[in-house]
Amino acid sequence: MSTTTAATVRPARPDDLPRVEALLTASALPLDGVSEAFAHFVVAEHDGALVGVAGLEVCCDNALLRSVAVAGDWRSRGLGRQLVTTAIAQAESRGIRALYLLTTTAEHYFPSFGFTPIARDAVPADVRATREFQGACPASATVMTRPVTAAS
Repeated sequence: MSTTTAATVRPARPDDLPRVEALLTASALPLDGVSEAFAHFVVAEHDGALVGVAGLEVCCDNALLRSVAVAGDWRSRGLGRQLVTTAIAQAESRGIRALYLLTTTAEHYFPSFGFTPIARDAVPADVRATREFQGACPASATVMTRPVTAAS
């Protein structure tokens, strides 16, 4: 658990799901597959309000970084960076080989975390089988990847 800009980042709990879905909807992000992957999500909370989220959808030895959203009045405070960094650390601790993501708006944000663009057909089949790849995100979305170094 860590605190950034007065918000606490912690693992998501089952009772957080409705608030996460509301934040994702407000951020125009898809809900497909969220409930199935929710055990691997982190949230940011401030005074009882859910103000940010990031999730991993684990696929064998790879994972999809998904559902990264921050409430409008919490943007540009470093909270998104804390959420993504926490999700990457989770992937490292789980021994994930590589992370993938789809984005229609943040292709210039994720390179600062080591993500680089990749062709859609170069993504492993287990990740391409996720609901985000199967249609929740448009085919025009930018696909990016980042190797994950397992914790020693």
